[in-house]
Amino acid sequence: MATRPAGSHVSAWRPAVAGVAEVFHAHFVDHAYPRHIHDVWTLLIVDDGAVRFDLDRHRHGALRTSVTLLPPYVPHDGRSATADGFRKRVLYLETSALGAELVGRAVDEPAVADPHLRDRIHHLHQALAAPGDEFEAESRLALILDRLRQQLHQRAQASVQPTVRGLAVRLRELLDARTIEGVTLGEAAELLHAHPTHLVRTFTHVHGVPPHAYLTGRRVELARRLLLAGQRPAEAAAAVGFFDQAHLTRHFQRYLGVSPARYPAPPRPTAPTSITRTGGRGR
Repeated sequence: MATRPAGSHVSAWRPAVAGVAEVFHAHFVDHAYPRHIHDVWTLLIVDDGAVRFDLDRHRHGALRTSVTLLPPYVPHDGRSATADGFRKRVLYLETSALGAELVGRAVDEPAVADPHLRDRIHHLHQALAAPGDEFEAESRLALILDRLRQQLHQRAQASVQPTVRGLAVRLRELLDARTIEGVTLGEAAELLHAHPTHLVRTFTHVHGVPPHAYLTGRRVELARRLLLAGQRPAEAAAAVGFFDQAHLTRHFQRYLGVSPARYPAPPRPTAPTSITRTGGRGR
């Protein structure tokens, strides 16, 4: 097994701040995120290096000088654009933090060139890392969300989605409702009155990933939240629908670049814990 380059690490926690699902800090040297979907908004700033990513099949880049906003339920991946990797800070914001009408505009232009906004996000991260500063963090987040809405509303109206999207959305809602227990393709086709092949093709066309990959990604998202809440990997695996801890570990490491056993977790409230990865395979 190849040894991972020194310096890669991850720090993550869930703050007691309404609207913030998770804070995630990482330095990755060679980890590449596979194509995946979040059910939350991803607000990203890069501190060192640069990130290349595809969002809804279009190539983009995240630079130190800009803010990157990725909307929920839109597929994306991620990899370093420099030989030395990248260092980033991410806020995963609840879906309700920004209106659904802004999704299309964020897809068209995920990069926000606004130094003042970036500075505000930097200070929000500092407040989130200091237990007792939750009121300051809430105030800073409110100003950030207001500025993001202003930026996105200035952009052109998003195009209307084709009618075929309806079937894909219904399947996505079914997978969201049956994330833990799962569903067979035959069951889904019967429930949605569609041919299985058409169902897979439509979902993949609209969402950018096949249904099975979407379901796996949702389970990984649920598992990381349980881990941050203090559950053990084996318990989290069973709770979100993976066959066992090894099954969770295989997919968790592929998506996040670190095993669930080494994902940051309580105890808190001290400064955010950090872990260093020295082995394993690798967003």
